[in-house]
Amino acid sequence: MDFGDLISRTDEEALGTLIGQNSLRLLRTLDESLTQPSQLRDIVLSLSSPAHLLLDTESRQLLFDLLTQQEAKRLASLLSVDSNEKPYQSLKEARVHKGSSRERLLFNFFNLDPPEREKVEEEPALKPHSPEYGLFSYQRVAAHKIKRHLRQESGRVVLHMPTGAGKTRTAMHIIADHLRRTDPGFVVWLAYSEELCEQAASEFEEAWRYLGNRGINVHRFWKDRELNTEALGDGLMVAGLSKMYNLGKRQIGRLAQIGQSCTLVIIDEAHQAIADTYSLVLESLLVHHNKPGLLGLTATPGRTWADIHEDEKLAEFFDRNKVILEVEGYDNPVTYLVDEGYLADAQFDSLFVEPGLELTPSDRKKRKDRLDLPNHVLRQLAEDDERNTAILTRLEKMLNRHRRILFFGTTVDHARVMATVLQARGHRAAVITGETDDAARKRRIEAFKKDSGGPMVLCNYGVLTTGFDAPNTSAALIARPTRSLVLYSQMLGRAIRGPKAGGNEEAEIVTVVDQNLPGFSSVAEAFVNWEDVWD
Repeated sequence: MDFGDLISRTDEEALGTLIGQNSLRLLRTLDESLTQPSQLRDIVLSLSSPAHLLLDTESRQLLFDLLTQQEAKRLASLLSVDSNEKPYQSLKEARVHKGSSRERLLFNFFNLDPPEREKVEEEPALKPHSPEYGLFSYQRVAAHKIKRHLRQESGRVVLHMPTGAGKTRTAMHIIADHLRRTDPGFVVWLAYSEELCEQAASEFEEAWRYLGNRGINVHRFWKDRELNTEALGDGLMVAGLSKMYNLGKRQIGRLAQIGQSCTLVIIDEAHQAIADTYSLVLESLLVHHNKPGLLGLTATPGRTWADIHEDEKLAEFFDRNKVILEVEGYDNPVTYLVDEGYLADAQFDSLFVEPGLELTPSDRKKRKDRLDLPNHVLRQLAEDDERNTAILTRLEKMLNRHRRILFFGTTVDHARVMATVLQARGHRAAVITGETDDAARKRRIEAFKKDSGGPMVLCNYGVLTTGFDAPNTSAALIARPTRSLVLYSQMLGRAIRGPKAGGNEEAEIVTVVDQNLPGFSSVAEAFVNWEDVWD
C-alpha cells in the first residue's frame, strides 16, 4: 500500500501525538486555522520522513492502528508474526532492527526504500594517535608569553582572549610545545560540559597531526567512559569536571595517580577555578607532582559579574598572571579583529521576557553553583507560550533581514517545537538534535549551507556549537540560558565569522534574557569587565 494513503487516515488525536502536544497547543494559541488536519499532515511529513515515522516505535505503533483488519493481517503475515488472533497487537510487539530483513519487508509493504545509513563509530576512551595548523601573529605573541609564565616559579597563568580570537587553537600550540619538550609528558584538560570536552579532544587530535613529534594517547574521560590509569605515561586527557570530582570523592587514590603523572593542567572556563568542585580536583592534581604548570583559558577572567572579592580571589589563585590579547593602537582587541575581518561586526540585542517561572530555594542554589539551570527549570521555560511567542515574533523579523539563521533552543523539544511552528507559518525551517539520524542531519545541514532557496532557520539543541561550518550564517537567536561564556561563545561563534574566515562583514546576535536568570549581551564589553582586578 502507499504510505501517503496511510497518513491520510490520521485523525486529530493521532496528528496531535505525531506532532507533539506542545506544538499543537502553541499553534492553536497563534492561529486556530493552522491546526486543520490537512495542514498538520503536511507538517508531520515535512518534519519527519516516512522512514523516521516507521522506525520510531511510538509513531510506528500509532500508524499500525490506521491499518484495516485485512491490511494488518497481511503485514503481520509478511513480518512472520501472529496474523490470525491479534494482528494489531502482534505488529506493535514486533521488533524491527536496523538493517534487518524485517525492516526491509516493512518498508516494501508501504512502497518505500529502506533508509541508507552511514556507519558511525563512537570515539573510544583511549585512542592511540599519530601526528598546517598555524597561528596569527597576535596568537603567537600570546603563546610565547604563556610559555614564559609556565616556566616561572608559580607556573600559573591565565590566557585571556575574546570570543573568536582563537583561544583554543593557541592553547593547542602551547600543549603541543609542552609535550615535545616533556617526553614523556601528561596534560590534563578540564571542562565542565560534554560538548566542550569533545571539542577539546577533537581539536587536539587535529593539532597533533601537524605539531606532534611522536605517537601519544588521547584519553576521553567524561560521561560513561572509563579511564585506563595504566596508560597515563604520555599524552592528553580531556576530563569532565563532574567525572573527576566524583572520582575524587570515591577513589581519591586514582585522582592522586593522575596527579603524579600530570605535567600540565589546562582549565577551560578559568573563572570557575575557585569553585568548590574545581578546588578539590585542582588540589589533587597539583599537589602530587613536582611542579606542574596551570593554564587557565577564558574570555571572562572574573568569577562573577559584580562580586569584587570573588574576582580578587581568582586573581590571587593565578598569582595575578594574565596574558591578554594586545594589539598596538587598539584599546580593545575585539575592535581589531573586526577591523581586520577576522570577526563580523556583530550587533548584539537582548530579547527580554518574563516567563511564568518560580524558582525554589533549591533551584536558586543550583543556579548559583552551576553553569546551567536544572533540567526541570529549562523544561518550564521551553513550554512557556508567551516566551515562545516572543521568540517566534523576533525570528520572523530576522527572516526579513537574513538568509540563514541559527536558533539555539532551550531543550531538545523546544528546538522541535519552534521548527514545527515556523514551518506551519510558511517559513523554511529544519531541526537538528542529538537524536536526529545521520542521513536527515546531513540533508538538513546541506540545505542550510546552500545559498539557494529562501531564508531559512536551522533549529537545534546541543549539536551545532562546534564543528559546524556554514559561512552564510549571519544571525543567531540564543534561547538557551547558560552562565558559561565558553558555551555561549561557541553558539554565537557560528554566526560571527568575518570575511577572512569565509563569513560576513556584519552579523546579528539576539539573546533571550529571562527575568532573574543569567544572560549575556556583548562579548566586547565582557572582555574588559575585570581588568582592574588583575592590575
